[in-house]
Amino acid sequence: MSGILMMIIAIVVLGGAYLLYGRYLQNKWGIDPNAKTPAYEMEDGVDYVPADTNVVFGHQFASIAGAGPINGPIQAAIFGWLPVLLWILIGGVFFGAVQDFASMYASVKNKGRTIGYIIEEYIGKLGKKLFLLFCWLFCILVVAAFADVVAGTFNGFSVSEAGKVTKIAANGAVATTSMIFILEAVGLGMFLKYTKFNKWINTAVAIVLLVAAIALGLHFPMYVGLDAWHLIIFVYILIASVAPVWALLQPRDYLNSYLLIFIIVGAIVGVFVANPSCNLQAFTSFNVDGQYMFPILFVTIACGAVSGFHSLVSSGTASKQIKNEKNMLPVSFGAMLMESMLAVIALIAVASFAKGEAEAQGLTTQPQIFAGAIANFLSVIGLPHSLVFTLINLAVSAFALTSLDSVARVGRLSFQEFFLDDDVDQDNMSPFLKVVTNKYFATVITLVLAYFLTKVGYAEIWPLFGSANQLLSVLALVACAVFLKKTKRKGFMLWGPMVFMMAVTFTALSMTIVKLSKAFMTTGLDVGNTLQLIFAVLLLILGVLVAIQGVKKLLEKTDDKKATA
Repeated sequence: MSGILMMIIAIVVLGGAYLLYGRYLQNKWGIDPNAKTPAYEMEDGVDYVPADTNVVFGHQFASIAGAGPINGPIQAAIFGWLPVLLWILIGGVFFGAVQDFASMYASVKNKGRTIGYIIEEYIGKLGKKLFLLFCWLFCILVVAAFADVVAGTFNGFSVSEAGKVTKIAANGAVATTSMIFILEAVGLGMFLKYTKFNKWINTAVAIVLLVAAIALGLHFPMYVGLDAWHLIIFVYILIASVAPVWALLQPRDYLNSYLLIFIIVGAIVGVFVANPSCNLQAFTSFNVDGQYMFPILFVTIACGAVSGFHSLVSSGTASKQIKNEKNMLPVSFGAMLMESMLAVIALIAVASFAKGEAEAQGLTTQPQIFAGAIANFLSVIGLPHSLVFTLINLAVSAFALTSLDSVARVGRLSFQEFFLDDDVDQDNMSPFLKVVTNKYFATVITLVLAYFLTKVGYAEIWPLFGSANQLLSVLALVACAVFLKKTKRKGFMLWGPMVFMMAVTFTALSMTIVKLSKAFMTTGLDVGNTLQLIFAVLLLILGVLVAIQGVKKLLEKTDDKKATA
């Protein structure tokens, strides 16, 4: 299959899904364009801040995309392009987009509250506690995995087997551009908040800032090692996750929206111009080097198909910025389908490199392989390879950084909410509660654990991240299904994805536990892998307990008392 044909299939399927299935869900659940959204009802200038649709869409897409839809399909390509493509399209439409829309819908209908609060309201307080603990552990995994991906993308040095150290100019350029990009986002945030210029002037300013960041990055590459980048990134996350959303998150997402337009349009144009060959086999085997397609394929490709992390963004940050209920469909359902498109592009990219071209060009990480392929495609029409490579890497790193501070914010909130109940008097809390519910303490303890786990490396963390991520999608689907049932709305479209993902995640986590346990008993485990084993056991136990509670509620007779949302 050619790259063009694969792209056309993806565009038709995903575009049709938005126009038909997305609108079907919207009509089935019901929206009220005249309703006052939580962004206005509970506006606080920190988390609840109304934002334009394009800004919230940029935030949603950048947060959920990260490195996931690029890493996952590239890694899963060992099974062949056909199963990868089928899971992206089927999973993206009927699993992922449904979950994202349902999570945001449930949150907006419940004052912008998180999935944890949805569980408390419709399943019970114990379910909420278990979910929040699961969510917190999961957020630590996400931060660890994505921080290592970003640090690897910024790493300015490579070391040969002989010990020779060489500078990587492309990585240095991306690092400089990304740092300038963050500083510009802060400045843009001040500009947007304290000036009243029209949309066109704001757009022009954003584009000028973006171009300036790229130009400076190309001319002044920053060469910093991997370990130093780990520290820098975690300091950034610490600051970004506690700052008001208008100061960094929203303006950066505004800039991200233009990167988003470039990366998607540029990649599509590149595919249609270059028409890259698909050098992968359609299908290889159900068992590749001891990795079984079930469940490995379905946990490796999380972002791009279905991802529990998305429910945290949909209900944790994006739902608090929605201006009008009618914006939920494009922001949640639409962003998920866009991510599926990005995953298909990543599949085409790795397929074009299937004969060892990436390694020959020194492209080792998944984001580099993706950027290198798109740069090759667009060089056909005369665009400079180095410029496109930097832009694509900038986009990937910008999305990953957005994911990082979004998930760190969600992890902090989960830790705080675990210790807070509705009956707690926040003005007269005990010293212990004052400490553990402090946003700075909650952020620091989350990031410290993530930092230690980062040292394991994303390649080792990713399978556990994928399993935990998909189990989180199960819990989100269960919570949303219970909400829809209790409020007299149709939720049958969530049942199939919920049952299938239960089978996938329980199998995958059990396999991880068995593998690490055997290693522990024979050769022993280092600190990082020991943490992985502990996390895997805790996540499986917590996930099963929450799922059982939720399924019990789903099987109960309908209680009219809650059918008021």
